[in-house]
Amino acid sequence: MFSISQLVEAARAGDGAAVIARTNVKALNRSLTYQIVGAYLQRIGATRRISPAERMLVNTYGASIADAMVSKMLTADRLTRILKSGSFDGSEKIPSFSGIAALANLRTDDILGLIGRLNIVKPVLLSIRLSESTDPDSYAAISMHYEGLDWKLAGIDLPRAVVRDLAASLPVR
Repeated sequence: MFSISQLVEAARAGDGAAVIARTNVKALNRSLTYQIVGAYLQRIGATRRISPAERMLVNTYGASIADAMVSKMLTADRLTRILKSGSFDGSEKIPSFSGIAALANLRTDDILGLIGRLNIVKPVLLSIRLSESTDPDSYAAISMHYEGLDWKLAGIDLPRAVVRDLAASLPVR
């Protein structure tokens, strides 16, 4: 719980360096990229059948485009703003988004409330629900991975609407 408290305090303070120090940026990038590519595949699959070759192309080429977009979102300042406010001011071909429950609003002093939001995915991976609701359209959570002697931010589960908007910004073939 101490690691979560430190990350929450860093987000509240707007301390980008402390947030990045408590983040596995590579794992976080991968988490967001997979969500965006998955939503993109759902979007194009809603109107037609996706061939295996096209699926492979999207998973490689589309992932590289989504990865570049996510990398721009994961600078120390931008990630800290996302965690602090639950929103992102669009820039560089990345749409703005809001409506994510802010990590900074998580009450780390309420241990029972925090335990109620906790989901043990694996012994070394915890998911902490940020949203008040468990409804899939508004659900938001963070994933913390145990690394060395500390837990680090390794993923952010974005609400479906936000992921769809990010996927919609990817080029359509």
